Amino acid sequence: MTEPVTVEVPHKLGLAEARRRVEGGVGKLAGWIPGGAMIDHHWDGDMLHFTVAAMGQRIASRLDVRADRVIATVDLPPFLALFAEKLKAKLAKEAPRLLD
Repeated sequence: MTEPVTVEVPHKLGLAEARRRVEGGVGKLAGWIPGGAMIDHHWDGDMLHFTVAAMGQRIASRLDVRADRVIATVDLPPFLALFAEKLKAKLAKEAPRLLD
């Protein structure tokens, strides 16, 4: 297993509003991974767990929603690890839009 790709997105929305916006944008999450399709998602407290399928691989991911930031973590399988830096840049660009 490779190191997870992690990006923190600061915000000033508070926990409830940040969670509401994440819930409203859950359909956009698969688009963060090129060719990705959402397989499933579920909440565990204030953590959204979701799985994306891309290039024949299953990618476990999560968004840890907090009062002052959202922490996006993507566990790339070894086959997709070479895309880690590109994915991190994409997350840094797209994740703040999830909170708009």
